[in-house]
Amino acid sequence: MEMERLAQDLPLLLGAALAGLVLLCLRQTVGRCIRLAGRTGAGLAFLALWGQIGSALGAGLGVNLFNALVLGILGAPGFGLLLLLSWAVR
Repeated sequence: MEMERLAQDLPLLLGAALAGLVLLCLRQTVGRCIRLAGRTGAGLAFLALWGQIGSALGAGLGVNLFNALVLGILGAPGFGLLLLLSWAVR
């Protein structure tokens, strides 16, 4: 009876151990993705604020995921790049 239960639970235990091993190996990558998501969210909030101010100054940027990702990855230089790109396209 004990062996039958072990035979039934063995795939579940191996699957849980494998999932734990994969998460342990990808810990750094998952952390970087979470950090990028946070920075992108902050960039999106900044773009929303800039949309109010920038339109009055004539330098409005679209509030979208691409612009937020550029800000999340590049930071302040990315903001300058987006402004230059917006100016060059007009």
